[in-house]
Amino acid sequence: MNETWIILGATSAMARAYARKVSETGAAVILAGRNTKELAALATDCEIRGARFANAAKLDVRDENTFGAIIKDAIKEEGTINVACFVGSMPDQSAIDDDPSLIDGVVIDSFTGPAKFLQTIAPELEARDGGTVVGVGSVAGDRGRVGNYVYGAAKAGFHTYLSGLRNRLTRSGGHVVTVKPGFVDTAMTWGIEGMFLVAKPEDIADAIHKAVKKKRNTIYTPFFWRYIMLIIRSIPEPIFKKMSI
Repeated sequence: MNETWIILGATSAMARAYARKVSETGAAVILAGRNTKELAALATDCEIRGARFANAAKLDVRDENTFGAIIKDAIKEEGTINVACFVGSMPDQSAIDDDPSLIDGVVIDSFTGPAKFLQTIAPELEARDGGTVVGVGSVAGDRGRVGNYVYGAAKAGFHTYLSGLRNRLTRSGGHVVTVKPGFVDTAMTWGIEGMFLVAKPEDIADAIHKAVKKKRNTIYTPFFWRYIMLIIRSIPEPIFKKMSI
């Protein structure tokens, strides 16, 4: 069966690794992001790795007018359409404290922008009786923490949205995988103090690929973050609010 993957935020390190992974299966890939020069180079790489074809597409999740061309490019193909969302932004919480207007961008990039894209393409996935959505959230969305609670709130909203979308698409044979990475070696995390157990983007891509094949609902990656976050969620609020984690 022909598969087409739309990769949103395709120039991020995790997205690049995942685009290469699905290209090796012979799927077509539509690489969507802001930097068209980088996307064109990645498209060439994906075709060399075996993609049926690889197209670069301009995407700005803050501009809904960029959605239509990407969706039009995908629906002209026969077979299953899949979408992987790697979009997000995480300014320092201290910067947001100084300028609360930054909240708008964080919420759009990390939640409402990709959610609007998925909401727009969902009827097409339902019409084709299938399709997979991969939504990359974050362990930061599991509990509000002093160091990144705005970003965490946006990702928590995205997690809830993905849960509802999974409930919807299941009825037509589709599926949604919610991915909650811990610390990953990407541009978003460079320079952040207190980083530990940092994963490689390629390892995250492998975990996502396996989760898609097994139709997992929610994964933490690397796997041990499930237990780390279980502990963090279990800390009583009177104690937690005194901690700096």
